[in-house]
Amino acid sequence: MKIAIVGCGFVADYYLSTLPFHPQLELVGVTDKNTDRANKFSDYHSIPAYGSLEELLADPTVEIVLNLTNPRSHYDVSKACLEAGKHVYSEKPLAMTVPDAKELVAMAESRGLQISSAPCSLLGETAQTIWKALRENVVGKVRLVYAEMDDGLVHKMPYQKWLSESGTPWPYQDEFEVGCTLEHAGYYVNWLTAFFGPAETVTAFSSCLVPDKELDVELDPPGTPDFSVACIKFQSGVVARLTCSIVAPHDHELRIIGDEGILGIHDCWDYGDSVYIQRLMRIRRKVFMNPIKQKYPLVRESPKFKTKGAQRMDFSRGVAEMAAAIQEKRVSRMAADVSLHNNELAIAIQDALETGGCYRLTTSFVPMIPMDWAK
Repeated sequence: MKIAIVGCGFVADYYLSTLPFHPQLELVGVTDKNTDRANKFSDYHSIPAYGSLEELLADPTVEIVLNLTNPRSHYDVSKACLEAGKHVYSEKPLAMTVPDAKELVAMAESRGLQISSAPCSLLGETAQTIWKALRENVVGKVRLVYAEMDDGLVHKMPYQKWLSESGTPWPYQDEFEVGCTLEHAGYYVNWLTAFFGPAETVTAFSSCLVPDKELDVELDPPGTPDFSVACIKFQSGVVARLTCSIVAPHDHELRIIGDEGILGIHDCWDYGDSVYIQRLMRIRRKVFMNPIKQKYPLVRESPKFKTKGAQRMDFSRGVAEMAAAIQEKRVSRMAADVSLHNNELAIAIQDALETGGCYRLTTSFVPMIPMDWAK
């Protein structure tokens, strides 16, 4: 299936590095509103460059467009792609507002097209293994989940020196303006909704703890939350606490707490991260967690990644899942209703800075199914 990329920024190199894992996908061209950036990316990867988005959309061979633009451009670019009859796989978030996200999903449905958004980490070996363990009830009835998505004091790091493989700088202004919740909460939100079903309500708090980030540019808006914490109640009755920040020390741990123990991992950014179980112990009148963690075997070995940085993820796997769903005429595991629900949940957490209190979700989705190799 032929695909094309809009947006040749920092994240585009991650997609190119994992595209070889999916030979059924053929990248036919790229484009970017910044012509120099597009040409640089095109030359580095030896991929043709379209002169404009309009030229890309006029190519009848392109079936799926990867929208890797700035988050605030996602809605406009995705809408243009859908209007041109292209399926769309967008970087997160699907849109910056819930009404815009709903419009994109409705437009795709009315035209018989697929649209979904990253992250696709749910399709990774570690996430699929946890899901299998939950189906096997290895820790009994699940009551509570603690999920951490903290990345340390990013504004104190040498982020101005961070470069992608092809030499594109990390877009720190965009990252700080969009905010860590919309950028990163999805890495666990998409796991939690898959495991425990649609969210019913979310009670959240968000805040900008470091308004002065010692930058060489002015942020617009200046007070985007750099910390959030949410308590999510799922229709299944499970409750999850999710933290997200660029202030607290790096922590990507997940702990799923059941009646008979804890199921957990250390880092959701590693597709091959080990899954462990801590069992309850009973000695006389006392009940406590066994300090010894038992490994739960991965459903299969994860690929060997060559990318630099803290993550070891197959960015192209979500695109491959969409392509397979289109060819097999089935619903994608990352269907539009799933992406919309996860987008609404992330926005609700981020916007708690202004709204506070409890937010009731307005969207839902048809339950997903595991990957064939993880059943």
